[in-house]
Amino acid sequence: MTKNITVPMDDNTKHELNAGDYVYLTGTIYTARDAAHKRMQESLDNGESLPIDIKDQIIYYMGPSPAREGKVIGSAGPTTAGRMDKYTPGLLDMGLGAMIGKGKRTQAVMDAIVRNKSVYFAAVGGAGALLSKSIIKSEVVAYDDLGTEAIRKLEVKDFPVIVVADSKGSCLYK
Repeated sequence: MTKNITVPMDDNTKHELNAGDYVYLTGTIYTARDAAHKRMQESLDNGESLPIDIKDQIIYYMGPSPAREGKVIGSAGPTTAGRMDKYTPGLLDMGLGAMIGKGKRTQAVMDAIVRNKSVYFAAVGGAGALLSKSIIKSEVVAYDDLGTEAIRKLEVKDFPVIVVADSKGSCLYK
């Protein structure tokens, strides 16, 4: 089934999604990769707040290439999600709404997705130039010193993803 969704998503919208659904996201999402996740965990370990409010938000595991002249962002393909798996259950327990990446997740992440009624989306790997056409605004909002791994706030329009793991425990990879 194909669905058009405005993000961030509410709980009812997340619950209505099923593994295998094709989804077009419009609204605000955030990017964060390995280094940003590590830094967020260090902040939490030190009793500090995260630099963004992750409640109900989507984190896209992506580090863009530099933007060409006149473009908002460069190639914006997904990173392998498993590299963030050691941080993900804690972020989901704090209210993270969904993630976008590529590849399988650990059982701990899958359990946290169900426990928190979250969703894991996949974006097509190798299609970063195409995906970047759905990004209409990009701004660094935290960890600027991390370069491409800084946390960015993206405004997207009809950003194409597939539901890999839904809030009910179904997984496209199984």
